[in-house]
Amino acid sequence: MGTEQTDSTLHVRVAGVLELIRPSIQADGGDIELVSVDDSGVVSIRFLGACIGCPSSDMTLQHGIEKTLKERIEAVSGVKAVD
Repeated sequence: MGTEQTDSTLHVRVAGVLELIRPSIQADGGDIELVSVDDSGVVSIRFLGACIGCPSSDMTLQHGIEKTLKERIEAVSGVKAVD
């Protein structure tokens, strides 16, 4: 199995976990978009809707999204928000 297949599988797994998180973010009028997963396991997401500029988005990122992804997918090393 090549690296490309592994990366693709990781991307699919991350997307699946984000789908589990998404309803709670949407309940507050926001949303998230998976931008990428790099070779070192860093997930890049984009906040949408009410999350843009929200003071709680950093807390949501670190204690919600990143924590959940790391618990469920060992290959995830971190999560960052991009514009």
